[in-house]
Amino acid sequence: MASTSGDPNPAEIQKRIASGNFVDALQDIDKLLAIDPDNAEALYMAAVCYRYTKQYDKAQACLDSLKSVSRDRGRVFQEQGHLHVALNHPEKALAAFANACQLNPVLLASWRKQHQILQAMNRPEEARQAQAQVERLQALPEVLVAVTDLMSQGKLLKAESLCRKFLQANPTHVEAMRLLAELAVQFGVLEDAEYLLESAAEFEPGNIQVKMDRISILRKRQKFAQALSAAEKLYREQPANPQLASLYAIEKMQMGDYEGALDLFDDVLALLPADAITLTSRGHALKTCGRQKEAIASYKAAISSNPWHGDAYYALSNLKTYNFSEEEIEKMLALEQREELGPESRVHIAFALGKAFEDEHDYARSFEYYAQGNRLKRQQSNYDPDKMSEELTSQRLYFTREVLDSRANAGFPAPDPIFIVGLPRAGSTLLEQILSSHSQVDGTLELPNILSAAQKLRRQGRDDGGKPYPELLQDFSDTQLRSLGQQYIEDTQIHRQGAPFFIDKMPNNFRHIGLIKLILPNAKIIDARRHPMACCFSGFKQLFAEGQEFSYDLIDIGRYYNDYVELMAHWDTVSPDTVLRVHYENVVADLEAQVARILEYCGLPFEPACLNYYNTERAVRTASSEQVRQPIYREGVEQWIQFKPFLADLENTLKPSLVLTSDDASSPGV
Repeated sequence: MASTSGDPNPAEIQKRIASGNFVDALQDIDKLLAIDPDNAEALYMAAVCYRYTKQYDKAQACLDSLKSVSRDRGRVFQEQGHLHVALNHPEKALAAFANACQLNPVLLASWRKQHQILQAMNRPEEARQAQAQVERLQALPEVLVAVTDLMSQGKLLKAESLCRKFLQANPTHVEAMRLLAELAVQFGVLEDAEYLLESAAEFEPGNIQVKMDRISILRKRQKFAQALSAAEKLYREQPANPQLASLYAIEKMQMGDYEGALDLFDDVLALLPADAITLTSRGHALKTCGRQKEAIASYKAAISSNPWHGDAYYALSNLKTYNFSEEEIEKMLALEQREELGPESRVHIAFALGKAFEDEHDYARSFEYYAQGNRLKRQQSNYDPDKMSEELTSQRLYFTREVLDSRANAGFPAPDPIFIVGLPRAGSTLLEQILSSHSQVDGTLELPNILSAAQKLRRQGRDDGGKPYPELLQDFSDTQLRSLGQQYIEDTQIHRQGAPFFIDKMPNNFRHIGLIKLILPNAKIIDARRHPMACCFSGFKQLFAEGQEFSYDLIDIGRYYNDYVELMAHWDTVSPDTVLRVHYENVVADLEAQVARILEYCGLPFEPACLNYYNTERAVRTASSEQVRQPIYREGVEQWIQFKPFLADLENTLKPSLVLTSDDASSPGV
């Protein structure tokens, strides 16, 4: 019987479903949905009940709703697959089960169904691969299956606790070490991840996957020489393995050997003709070293090979200078309507269509697709704007003028680093290109070292049960602070080419200016500032691979910008004349005057190359790579105004920042 009083109990509903009592279960589910129409658990149970009672249209409606509200999207696609099996749509079922496993690789039922369908379609090799996954999961300890499942749902702390507990009882279990390393990456503790994978490789020297994971971590830690050496060793052992050849090519790219990488990609394409993933990677290499026409050709070849490969469409749009043809737009629109399109490709297609319709001046449709892509990314994200605000507030509360003055000479005295901070898409790549055109300055990358050091300090405070970061810094001796600064200089040496100064343009370093001042008191800090609406919307329509999760929602990004402005104003107060604020709009309006300001602040003599920055030949790996290879890019200053009718939420959120003037670029601080 259905519940007669009180709110329905989901656990009781699940018991009814398990016993086949779908009618009573649906009555209680309807009560839950009447209270909360977006209740993901209720929608999922309703879809199952409707499928078993052959009410297929209602089941599909529930799944359509679930795809926009559920965090556990793997199981949503799995249920979609079951529905297609019931409707006798094997091709659609196969795609749904494959998407489910892409989102959650431990969904055993989805792997089994893929095996069954592929066998029925007489596709033996693919069926064998699916069966291998079934056997792998069956051999995996149940607790590690649960850990992977929790990770796919974004429940990282639970997953970490469970994995650590298992490892305490099984300290040499390599798969558990791999999972814990992956969790460490999610938490930003790359040093721990590297250590875990080094240990795992010692326990199982023949485990290729562990070695590949370790190379990935070395790359994330920007230990490019070590990653290249390890990748080369793997490749030399199995030169006919296209996966290892591609990995070696990627590491060559990181070291700037683009010709060597391109040769390897050609070798892979000889083994796997017209492989879309390889053609796209090859396009990235060509783009990064400025060979845009060839990059476009490679991306288009990837699309010709696999029209479902959304990454190649997005890569074309991300060139910023490419305009899609009407035929290409129609193809993307048709793809976007196909249910079988994979989750990541759906995101890529949405952002590509956003760019395509923006170029067509159809701003309503453009915004619709940018919003769709961001909505899909936000579903996959664990970003908490309240937690971020608390983190930045803690910086303001701890780093008073007294704290900074009392430790003014504690850190490592090297004047080498020039930090460019702010929000992404605020003009930091332009400033980097200008400065790196100077003979005394090396351009590098968005270096992770400061963020990694801060994450390690945060974890240290949490694990020791002591003071949290940044408060725990008050217990650090001058020697310890100096050591942290010296370690930064030593660890970043690999990116330098011999100039006395170098740039670290990780934008999120603004969160840790207090730490920078303590450990590197003579470093220069430039705040790349851009009009709030322009900056935030530019970030919203840019698909960031990682690290900028606040950008997937207009309110989130508005709050983040406000917090950033408030924190930068704090540094101006407690450490005046420390930070040089450079407004993008002022650089566009008067390049020569702003270049003079920047060079004077950095203590560098004027060099004409800084004005002709677009002639400087260097690899540029950010989203602005093509824009900084041309003279000053004026078109981007007010692009956001075309989208103003759709940005009310952003504008309302940004009110505290919009009241500030932006004509204050004559002094280092605000």
